[in-house]
Amino acid sequence: MTILRAALAALFDAVGLTDVDFDAAVADEHVRSAAYRRVIAATVAPDPRRLAAVLVRDPEPLTAKTAVVELVDHLAGTTTDPAEFRRPAAGIVAEADQLAPKDREFVRQRVLDWELWLATENGQAPSAADLAAASDWMQRRLADFASSPQVLALLGEHGRTQKIRNTARNRTIPRNPATP
Repeated sequence: MTILRAALAALFDAVGLTDVDFDAAVADEHVRSAAYRRVIAATVAPDPRRLAAVLVRDPEPLTAKTAVVELVDHLAGTTTDPAEFRRPAAGIVAEADQLAPKDREFVRQRVLDWELWLATENGQAPSAADLAAASDWMQRRLADFASSPQVLALLGEHGRTQKIRNTARNRTIPRNPATP
C-alpha cells in the first residue's frame, strides 16, 4: 500500500485534487475510481502515458482496467484527428501491457475502435474488414451516430448483429418531413 499511497499522492497533487479523503482513497477502490475519473477529466491532467502508468498499478484489476478505458475514452473525446489520438493512445496501450491479458486486449480494442471512429468522422470510408474488426460497442455507436452514408451502408450489410444492421439501414431511409 505504500507504493499506492505515493502514486496517489503524486497524482492528486499534480491536478490539485485536495478535497478527496486520501486515506479512504487508499483503502476503497470506489473512492479511488471516483478520484481517477476526476483526475482524467481535469484540464491540467498529467500526460496520458504517465497517468496510465499510475492507473494500471491499482491493486484492484477491475478498477485499473476501468480507469484506463475511461482515459482512452476521454482522450478520444478531446480530438477529432486520428493521428493526434494515435500517439498518446500508443503510450496508454504500452502501459496497459501491465494489465491482465484479457484487460490489455480490451484496452487495445478500445483504442482501435476510437481510431476507426475518428477516421470515419474525418470522412475516411472504412473497409468491411475495418468494420468487422470493430467491437460490437463501436459498431452500435457507428450505426447510431455515424454521419457517413458509406459507413451506414456497410453496417447495414455487414453489421455483426441484427440490431446493428437494422439500425444502420433505418438511418439510411429518407424520411418524409411531413409524416411523424
